[in-house]
Amino acid sequence: MSKRAKQILLVTGMSGAGKSTVLRTLEDLGWEVVDNLPLLLLNRLLDTDPPEGQDGDDRPLAIGIGTRTRGFDADSIVRRIKKLRDERGYDLGTLYLDCSGAELERRYNETRRRHPLLQDRPASQGIARERELLEPLRRWANRLIDTTRLSSNELAQQIRSTFAFDGLGEPTLSVMSFGFARGIPHDADLVFDMRFLRNPHWVDALRPGTGKDKPVADYVMADPAYPEAVGKIENLLLTLLPRYRAEGKAYVTIAFGCTGGRHRSVHVAERVAARLRDAGFSPTVAHRDLQTAPQDSLEGSPAASHRTS
Repeated sequence: MSKRAKQILLVTGMSGAGKSTVLRTLEDLGWEVVDNLPLLLLNRLLDTDPPEGQDGDDRPLAIGIGTRTRGFDADSIVRRIKKLRDERGYDLGTLYLDCSGAELERRYNETRRRHPLLQDRPASQGIARERELLEPLRRWANRLIDTTRLSSNELAQQIRSTFAFDGLGEPTLSVMSFGFARGIPHDADLVFDMRFLRNPHWVDALRPGTGKDKPVADYVMADPAYPEAVGKIENLLLTLLPRYRAEGKAYVTIAFGCTGGRHRSVHVAERVAARLRDAGFSPTVAHRDLQTAPQDSLEGSPAASHRTS
């Protein structure tokens, strides 16, 4: 099977039209991103081995180019793009970000920034000059986005929907268990309290075990509230996780807590992680307090229905 051609996207366009937003969004999606790289150095970049631990051959590459790029010449850039495509066989595209002059002036006035080309002149003159310099790239570009009426968030959403690749941009998903007696994990995005389920700690035969053991799991699952409650949590997560991905969230940590962090939370974390894997997600699982010693004083008073003779 032939290897897929490396995808390279040149991102260019008017200053203030959203290039930084696009490059930041592509980086969140897993692209390798380089901004304002002189194209004379592009061959050297492509020939450089990726950093250790990164599969640089398969990651798409986005390169930001603007009138502030060293040695900028639009006609020369177009010729170099054609040469790279023809000689190296790269899947090489150009995204041009356009915006109306009036809106660009408004953005410059709002941020109190000066136009980078003519800092001692009105922004309108710098905008007109830049548009003239970029015209060859605008004609050449195979993708054009007019950001005049787009907010930064709307532009980012459009980039995510257009340039997301399978396996890139997925949030790093973690499922963990913990004991409330040792505090709530500070980095948890979603916390679910499993203390409503009956507690195996108060069953002498189950106390030494953990939620990974079948007898403990069977005991927890036998709670009448278990099937509906855990099923609803799973359905909620299957609804939320695609939305987190669409919003570009890089990390999602789901934490399940019980009193000591050894029985109920461990079992539910394992079950939910398995359900998420079946749905196509790739969670890692950690049990923060699994190795702590069981202690009656941490578990509160056992309900009468939980005691065994």
